[in-house]
Amino acid sequence: MSKTVKIVVWLVVIIVVVAVGTSLSRKSGDTGTGPIKIGFIGPLTGDAANVGQNSKASVSIAVEEINAAGGINDRQLEVIYEDGQCNGKTASNAANKLINVDKVPVILGGACSGETSAFTGASEQAKVVTLSYCSSVPTITEAGDYIFRDYPSDLYQGKFGAEYAYNTLGKKKVAILYVKSDWGVGIEKVFVDSFKALGGEIVAEEGYEQTSRDLRSQLTKIKATKPDLVYFLGYSDASIPGLKQAAELKLDVPMLGGDAWDDSKIFTEAGQAAEGIMFAVVNSPLNEEFKTKMEEKVGSDEITVCSPNAYDATKILAEVIGKVGTDSTKIKDELYKVSYTGGVSSDKIEFDSNGDLVGANYVVKVVRGGKSEAVK
Repeated sequence: MSKTVKIVVWLVVIIVVVAVGTSLSRKSGDTGTGPIKIGFIGPLTGDAANVGQNSKASVSIAVEEINAAGGINDRQLEVIYEDGQCNGKTASNAANKLINVDKVPVILGGACSGETSAFTGASEQAKVVTLSYCSSVPTITEAGDYIFRDYPSDLYQGKFGAEYAYNTLGKKKVAILYVKSDWGVGIEKVFVDSFKALGGEIVAEEGYEQTSRDLRSQLTKIKATKPDLVYFLGYSDASIPGLKQAAELKLDVPMLGGDAWDDSKIFTEAGQAAEGIMFAVVNSPLNEEFKTKMEEKVGSDEITVCSPNAYDATKILAEVIGKVGTDSTKIKDELYKVSYTGGVSSDKIEFDSNGDLVGANYVVKVVRGGKSEAVK
């Protein structure tokens, strides 16, 4: 081989190596130095903003703890927070930014099921890991190989709600008032199927748009059916006027809601109309250290639904990235092997072959004196 040919060969090798390195860097956006960046999507404004802001606080606590302990392989963890507004279009735009501009290997989110469902396709296509800390709609199970959640599917919540209404409360005739979102429709279907299978009767099914604030028409129809209980699935901004309107119409029957009611904004703003309402929420083994840090961070003792899951998800991602680096495919493969204990959202977190959280444990809370407490 001549000297000229050798030089050409070496130049080709160098070009290929540089090109591969650039491609890998472009894939994850990680240069191998400086902070490790991941994305976050949640409702920081608009409907369910209290849940989103509370979850953001728990993530920031996890990040502070991780970085104080030396970070991830001596690199600091940094989160790019994006507002999904509990809205599919907004969340999709946020995800596209995180994927194509920030080039994160992982997106932590979304919170509302409609947020997450809107961008799982783009995330899967780009091979960017999505780990939702709050989305529960059953269809996410089939969203793809890179899609995970450490919050249980509504297959669990809908069935639990039906069994609680029928077996524990002894209610045989139920009317359902539900928001027409991925979350509301998903739980409503499972509840209906489960309640009927138990022998119960669904006397009314009234849906409403997520932006609706006047539910009088639906509530009037429900009252006419004389139900034993109303299963009310709504986010905060519709539930507050809905509860008030139910009181105005003298719909004097018990109300059972879903996990989105674990928001103190509902209890404080709905006032007396919220007194006595019940709702099912995932039972989380919170510890005192986490409670104290959350109180310091948000200025109150409120820990909303999904905040513990967001905290644990951040810790899990840090642990996985510490093992395999920032390549999204390696992160995805390692997540399937996770068996995380000692968290604040669940005694053990493991993912099944669909990326779903294995198992679920619910507790029912009731509102008394403007605050929620577990039913004994």
